[in-house]
Amino acid sequence: MEKFGVVEQLKELIREGTSPYHVTARVKRQFREAGYESLSMNCPWHLRRGGKYYVEQQESSLIAFSIGENAKVTEGFRIAAAHTDFPGFRIKQNAEMEKNGYAQLNTEVYGGPILNTWMDRPLSAAGRIALKSSEPFKPHTVLVDLEKPLFIIPNLAVHLNREVNKGVELNRQKDLLPVAGIAGERLPKAYLRELLAERLNVGPEEILDYELGLYNKDTPEPVGLKEEFLSAPRIDNLSGVQAIAAGMTKGNADGICAAAFFDHEEIGSRTKQGAGSMLLSMVLEKICIGLSGSREEFLQGLQESMLLSVDVGHAFHPNYPEKMDPTNHSVLNCGFCIKEACSQSYATDSRAVAVIQQLCMQEKIPYTKFFNRSDGTAGSTLGSIASAMVPVPTVDVGIPILAMHSARELMGVKDECALADMIGAYYML
Repeated sequence: MEKFGVVEQLKELIREGTSPYHVTARVKRQFREAGYESLSMNCPWHLRRGGKYYVEQQESSLIAFSIGENAKVTEGFRIAAAHTDFPGFRIKQNAEMEKNGYAQLNTEVYGGPILNTWMDRPLSAAGRIALKSSEPFKPHTVLVDLEKPLFIIPNLAVHLNREVNKGVELNRQKDLLPVAGIAGERLPKAYLRELLAERLNVGPEEILDYELGLYNKDTPEPVGLKEEFLSAPRIDNLSGVQAIAAGMTKGNADGICAAAFFDHEEIGSRTKQGAGSMLLSMVLEKICIGLSGSREEFLQGLQESMLLSVDVGHAFHPNYPEKMDPTNHSVLNCGFCIKEACSQSYATDSRAVAVIQQLCMQEKIPYTKFFNRSDGTAGSTLGSIASAMVPVPTVDVGIPILAMHSARELMGVKDECALADMIGAYYML
């Protein structure tokens, strides 16, 4: 991978990827620019060897795939998967609230963010809006990003909470409602709906429903004496998304390669557009059918397939060494990490891990191994969930980061390059 070029691409994805819908739209544009054609799950696929394609699901998930000139379904699929969502806050319906002269929004927590890191941040909102249409079963949907920092969740001053530096539990319904302005004559009662309507140039009554999330308006910034780190929102898991997109579009592989980008990992993946759905299996089978293959050939091909689950890992924290495994931990800028757990919270298969290690040895790509401490846990990924639906050897990989699930996270720039290089080798060799 061109030195640090993938990091610049990641910065752009972070800036534009302000909701899972916007992440998917940005990734779709990357694949279209690389010559990939759009398909629909509603139609038969007539695929050609040498072709490159993508299919969307619910506007927040996408699977892209390429078919080599000599590809055979029975020789299997090389798949990599990441997730398009990230922890934060989602705006409820009828969200406008007034409290002692302030206008606020009613929100709910999405996933597992570090709540106090969202305090005092400039926040905006982005997502998808459903509008009235002439056909009830086909509402019109549009994406919206308010772009400006319109909202903020202010902290309580230390003078009014002397114990704040000893730790404060935040109530999700009371303490975390963002302030939007001053209520009154200048601000309509349904100000959010009217703001959205104005943005979309429609009447407020045309807005039926929305899926909008708050996002941190901060921009990615280099950090460190030699700018060896990147501090940014949404590194989890846009780093994995961009590394797969970069690796997949690097060249033309000889086999059948697929890149899957799923929504809803942060809330368990078990949705119609999540890794716990039949989506990946359905797409792979349609590829087989589109190449005039049989179901028997499809099932044979699964036995020769492999999946990379690409999501961030925990980096070694210099202030908390006691939280790390004594012999398996990952320091920033020492390469991407291979994550293993006998509980299968990280998909662990020694044969599949050995494949990745040999690729790295051959291509001189740095990597580390990460295990949880035996007396603790450190989260899970979509790997074991997806591989239960598509039973193929699976490896969990990703860049190690600090402050995972914070409003701003920290990564090493060299690690993203190593991850993209490994994924490119995985597809091409």
